[in-house]
Amino acid sequence: QAQLAESGGGLVQAGGSLRLSCVDSRRTTTRYAMGWFRQAPGKEREFVATISWLGYSTYYADSVKGRFTISRDNAKSTVYLQMSDLKPEDTAVYYCAADRVPGRTRLSTGATDYDSWGQGTQVTVSS
Repeated sequence: QAQLAESGGGLVQAGGSLRLSCVDSRRTTTRYAMGWFRQAPGKEREFVATISWLGYSTYYADSVKGRFTISRDNAKSTVYLQMSDLKPEDTAVYYCAADRVPGRTRLSTGATDYDSWGQGTQVTVSS
């Protein structure tokens, strides 16, 4: 099972940018689609973005489409989330996770289709 660790969060002003990283220290997620989710205080965890295991396909939540970009470097066992034009409503703890099924071509937005969650990284956007 993957061991994921997110980093790159922080405090940023509205309109700013951050790049989150998610490293799999066990290097087991090369053939797994990966996803980013977030959870704001008092709210349920929500889907942000996902990328296929080869990186050819991506899918985004409507709320981040055009502002966030997910990518991966399988040689480094790392998935990235480039966030631009950040808004206060993007404030949340961001988590990465690996698909439960290796090599799945259908990307999923459901949290139950993912496991091996990281510990999360806090992103705070001030207005």
